[in-house]
Amino acid sequence: MEAKDEEEVRDREVVQFPGISADYLINSVCLPVSWTDDAMELFVSEPYTLGKMSYFIKSLYGRKVSFSLARRSILERKIHTVYEKPVDEKVNESSQFLQSGDSEEALRNLASEAAIVRLVNELFTRAIESGASDIHIEPEETRLIVRFRIDGVLHLILTTPLSQYPAIVSRIKLIGGLNIAERRLPQDGRTNLKLGRYDVDVRISTIPTMNGESVVLRLLRKDTSYDLKNIGMNDNIRGEFEKLISLPYGIILVVGPTGSGKTTTLYGAMSMLNTMERKIITIEDPVEYKMSGLSQMQVNPKIGLDFASGLRHIVRQDPDVILVGEIRDKETAEIAIHASLTGHLVLSTLHTNDAAGAISRLIDIGVEGFLISSSLKAVISQRLIRKICVKCHGKGTEHETGKCKVCSGTGFKGRTGIYELLSISDEIASAISKSSDSSTVFNLARKQGMKTIIEDGNEKVAAGITTESEIARVTINV
Repeated sequence: MEAKDEEEVRDREVVQFPGISADYLINSVCLPVSWTDDAMELFVSEPYTLGKMSYFIKSLYGRKVSFSLARRSILERKIHTVYEKPVDEKVNESSQFLQSGDSEEALRNLASEAAIVRLVNELFTRAIESGASDIHIEPEETRLIVRFRIDGVLHLILTTPLSQYPAIVSRIKLIGGLNIAERRLPQDGRTNLKLGRYDVDVRISTIPTMNGESVVLRLLRKDTSYDLKNIGMNDNIRGEFEKLISLPYGIILVVGPTGSGKTTTLYGAMSMLNTMERKIITIEDPVEYKMSGLSQMQVNPKIGLDFASGLRHIVRQDPDVILVGEIRDKETAEIAIHASLTGHLVLSTLHTNDAAGAISRLIDIGVEGFLISSSLKAVISQRLIRKICVKCHGKGTEHETGKCKVCSGTGFKGRTGIYELLSISDEIASAISKSSDSSTVFNLARKQGMKTIIEDGNEKVAAGITTESEIARVTINV
């Protein structure tokens, strides 16, 4: 790559490349100096940004990129000279971007432009290849940013001029079957995509913000397998959990915050129980993964089908096992308990910070202690932690090539679970029937040998799977 001297950069005649904002160029310290229909030459100050810039230009404009190095201070002055405009002019431009394409026909035309189709497709492909679970597309005052959630943490992937915002959002709405002209109300959609060798279920959510619509895309790969042996449970916890889910009746709860892997654990249990001898029915909001052999129902509040009403009908279907996506209220909890007391195994989730807290949560929503003690068999609390990258061993760099390509310099690649299993003994059941608080239940469980979620995490630190800071990050509320 050629290095340009100060005089050559200063004297080079450059005009504005249409569609790229000064903010992007200043933040990236790059300058388009010449271009044709299929190629572009850029001056840059940092060689380590070349991959991201090349991806951006190729995705958005369909051009191959060549680079030359220039000193940062000279390049910044040149960018300001060529591109910078008064603040009030930029604000007016931003307003025009957000008001453009008000008609549905205009938005459809924007969404069908080849460059936009290519960019959105590239975003999906890159997200899947990087193992992202979500794509966040967020408008700011003068730019649009794209972030991927990888291993539970958001990473900035792309910044693009705000002029591209209506077209990108309209393209995504078009894919998801949403109303592309509606920008005032939140919308939810869903679509299936074939990305290379992957079949992906995409859930789309839009909400209006001060700067425009924020769009989040949840990516669910259909080839995901569910096996309790592969989610991080140690042999003792997994063995006990497998015995519990083999019981003919009772309730087992999986607890933790959003994004802690509860659904994966439930589907791991379903995978183990899914035999021709069992009738398994689920009610979920939404059905995230389709599994052969299960009768899966999705709640639909618009027609009055919620967890409670759906559960009433499920028990008339002669099920052996019932999966309830979440217990949110007293009515759902009591119907689930009644089902468990009449010969059904019920598995569900709650949003609590630890296993003992699940009992307090049920009591708080109005369930009687004696009903909980007579039906609850176990509570498993969990979190997801990032695993140390096996290539760079957590350093984020490789001696020969700089930033680690496997983990993109984060030091982590992939996730696993840490767990806390509370089995309901006779002594604990007696305490629950008296509506004892969570600390009493926790202390009894500890006396009976329950290992805490932090202790399970520390074992994974000692085994070289993760770091102390990662355990601290996910257990801060425990």
